[in-house]
Amino acid sequence: MNHIAQRDKDLFENLFVLEIANNHWGKVERGLKIIRDHAAIVRFNNTKAAIKLQFRDVDAFIHPEFRGNKEHRYIKKTEDTKLSRADFARMVEEIRNLSCIPMATPFDEASVDLCVEFNMPIIKIASSDINDWVLIEKIATTRRPVIASTGGASEKDLDDLVKFFEKRNISLAINHCIALYPSEDDELELDQIDYLKARYPNHIIGLSTHEYSDWHSSMLISYGKGARTWERHIDIDYEGVVVSPYCSRPYQIDEWFKAYRKAAEMCGGRSYSRRVIPKRETEYLNALVRGAYARRDLEPGYVFSKEGFERDFYLAIPLRKGQLSCREVMNGVELVTGIQADEPLTINHINGPYSENEGLRQLILNRGL
Repeated sequence: MNHIAQRDKDLFENLFVLEIANNHWGKVERGLKIIRDHAAIVRFNNTKAAIKLQFRDVDAFIHPEFRGNKEHRYIKKTEDTKLSRADFARMVEEIRNLSCIPMATPFDEASVDLCVEFNMPIIKIASSDINDWVLIEKIATTRRPVIASTGGASEKDLDDLVKFFEKRNISLAINHCIALYPSEDDELELDQIDYLKARYPNHIIGLSTHEYSDWHSSMLISYGKGARTWERHIDIDYEGVVVSPYCSRPYQIDEWFKAYRKAAEMCGGRSYSRRVIPKRETEYLNALVRGAYARRDLEPGYVFSKEGFERDFYLAIPLRKGQLSCREVMNGVELVTGIQADEPLTINHINGPYSENEGLRQLILNRGL
C-alpha cells in the first residue's frame, strides 16, 4: 500500500523542474533572460515550478593536467560556461523574485556547500552521480529534500540510494530518466514509471525527459501512469546561439504545462524489472564520472578506509582507462605499488576484487578516456 508522507506530497507532487544547465553559456544576463522568459510561462499557467542551476567548483572539478583541453567536450563546456559565485547569487535571487523555487544540481562537494549558502530548498542528484557516494553522503549532511534521476542505474543502485535516504528520513523523489540527449520517442521506456511506483511505493515518482519532437504525449502518458514531478532542460532563442534539440523554449514549456492540465482533467499493467541500459547511455555517463587521484605520495601497503580516502585522495574529471572512480568502494584494499601525488589511482595499484575479478577488471580497463 502506498504511504507517501504528506511532507513529500506537499513538496514534490505536481512540481515541474526547469533545468537551465549550462545554457547561460557563462553569461549572467543570458541566464537571467532564460529565467525571466520561463518564469512568465510558469506564472501564466499558475504552475508550481523550480528553476534549476548546475554548480561545479570548476578549478577543482577538472584535473590540472586537463584544464584548457579543447578536445574533451565535457571539459571544454565546463570551462566555457563558468560563472562566479556572485553571478549565481544574482540568478538565484531572480528565481526567488519571480516566485519560482530555486534549485541546483551540485557535481562536487564544494558545490553542495554552495547549495546550503544559497538556501536551496531541494537538491538534485544527476544520473551520472547516482552512485557517487562521496557526493551523496555530503548531500545527505544538508538534510535537504532530494530528487534523483535514474538514467543508467541498476536495480541495486536504486535500492541502495532509496534505503540510504529512507534510513536518514530525508525526503526523496525518484525520476525515471533516459540519459540520452536527445531521446527518440521509442527510447522513452515510460513503463518504468510503473516499475518505480511498484518498487518504491513510499516515494513520489517523476519523469526527467529529453525527447525533442513532442511536448504533449509523454506528459499525458506519464501522468496517467502516476508520475507526479517532471523535469526538462530549458533555453531561449537569443543572440544567435543554437538551441540543443532536447531543450525546450518558453512556448514549448507552455505546451507542456497545458498537456499536464489536460492529463489531470482526463485522469481524474505494472512492470517488475529494471530496464536494460543501452551501451551508448552507459558510455555517455562514464564520461562524466570523476576519477580518483592521489593527494600525496603513498607507499605500497597503504590500506584504504573511508577517512583515509578523503584525506589522501581527491576526485576529478576526466576518468581515464583503468582508473578507479568515485563509484568504487575500496575499504580494506591495499596498495600493491606506490603512487605519486596527482597520479591516477588504477586497478594496477591495488589488490582486491577490482583487480582480481576479470569481469570487473575489463570493465574498468575499457571505460573512460
